[in-house]
Amino acid sequence: MEEQRKITKKYSNGEVTVVWQPHLCIHSTICFRGLPNVFDPRKRPWITPENADSEVIMKQIDSCPSGALTYMRANIDQENAIIDNETIVETTQNGPLLVYGNISIKDSSGNLTKKHKVTALCRCGASKNKPFCDGSHLNVNFEG
Repeated sequence: MEEQRKITKKYSNGEVTVVWQPHLCIHSTICFRGLPNVFDPRKRPWITPENADSEVIMKQIDSCPSGALTYMRANIDQENAIIDNETIVETTQNGPLLVYGNISIKDSSGNLTKKHKVTALCRCGASKNKPFCDGSHLNVNFEG
């Protein structure tokens, strides 16, 4: 994946900062189907966190399957926050494996990536960001 495409954008309402990494997005549309007054891809900026309560926004972001949307609460170290619960793996129809919880993924070079909350793993084999899903299953009409 090209380095120039790894953009990170932040949108804040003072209590919570929404962090968007478009290169991770698999276009599940969960964000704007669930909270269209905050997430509206037809507008610029497309994220307006001032349009909803911070707790509602954080709950919606927690359902993002790719991790493209995350958040930081004001005055809290989110980088070291860890979810204390059981890890669950869910197969989505014609889409990725969703892994809920704390996981560590080691690549073939031995590099370790730690993920928290929800991680989408490729099942179709077409992702250009393996082992993570990049939404390619939509382009190849993956069924499974």
